[in-house]
Amino acid sequence: MWSKRCTYALRATLYLAAQQQDGYVPIRQISDQLDIPYAYLTKVLQELIRRGLLQSLRGPHGGVALAQPAHTIALRDIIEVIDGAGLFTECVLGLPKCDAAAPCSLHNQWKPIRHSIGTMLSQTALDDIADQLAIWERKQQDSEEGVSDAPFFESI
Repeated sequence: MWSKRCTYALRATLYLAAQQQDGYVPIRQISDQLDIPYAYLTKVLQELIRRGLLQSLRGPHGGVALAQPAHTIALRDIIEVIDGAGLFTECVLGLPKCDAAAPCSLHNQWKPIRHSIGTMLSQTALDDIADQLAIWERKQQDSEEGVSDAPFFESI
């Protein structure tokens, strides 16, 4: 549905939202925990920094942090920064001349789905998902009797 860059951005920002600490998280830590190539993740996070969703600090205690409280950053904000608003506005088939006046064969079926997805992503903040994922992870670990040593958010 969205690009690998966007998936990495979502995973990284969710990871930051789940950190119950103030301060900056080293990009290397995020990269290692989420198994995302460091150089690639750095480029993705630079875009989020440039657009004001993250802030960064250089130096030995540096890293990245959310620029706003997690409850104020919607998933849609991240998706639009990385992939643009096309998911919420463009033809599902990618036809450039498809619109309400000249709809393609899927236009009218896709429109309510696109609207529902957009609404859900606009109404879901990072902290909502981070909290749910933390609960999900605890349940997974409990069901495996603590055998799992997979990094937090590895499955997303």
